[in-house]
Amino acid sequence: MEAVVKRQLQETRRKILEFLKLHGPLTADELGEKLCISSMGARQHLKALEHDDLIQHEMEQRGMGRPSYIYSLTTMGDELFPRAYPQMANSLLGALRALDGEEGIERLFKKRTENLLKEYQLRLDNKSLAECVQELAKIRTEEGYMAECEKIDDESFMLREHNCSICQIARECSQACMYELKLFKMALPQAKVTRQEHMIKGDRMCTYVIRKEKRK
Repeated sequence: MEAVVKRQLQETRRKILEFLKLHGPLTADELGEKLCISSMGARQHLKALEHDDLIQHEMEQRGMGRPSYIYSLTTMGDELFPRAYPQMANSLLGALRALDGEEGIERLFKKRTENLLKEYQLRLDNKSLAECVQELAKIRTEEGYMAECEKIDDESFMLREHNCSICQIARECSQACMYELKLFKMALPQAKVTRQEHMIKGDRMCTYVIRKEKRK
């Protein structure tokens, strides 16, 4: 019974998101009418969706009387709907390859890596290697890689990435993974970085061993 109720709640909230996507901002009363539920019931679902940062509200005057709460999708809520980012990216890479060959692809990934390096350095500068690896794991998680780090010893660390945010691109373009490794090496000049496991090659995750370089 509990599972059935939970499924019904999820279905109702999914419909609310769809209505907001199709019809734009709506009030609780308007959503209640579309869902054939009470305004109070609609508000309970809206409160839950707002708590999850999927919708937002603002006050708006509609006709006479008091202003109403108008609900709309947040960016996070909008991202729940189908996207074709990987297909678009691969299409653009294919067009670039046709126009400029592999040299054009190389220039693209080199420039992307340079831009990312600047962002990484802002967060890694003036930190110890241990702090850098921890911060790098945070950065990569924010980028969707589900990263974590583990201390091996005082001078060695393991960085694990359980998800690949660019896997569809990487399958079509080997430069993507090559420049990911280059990015780590440039972001951690005080260390030697080696890739131990690689998802594109069939491993369950990507893992990197990061060892402090010994000064000569």
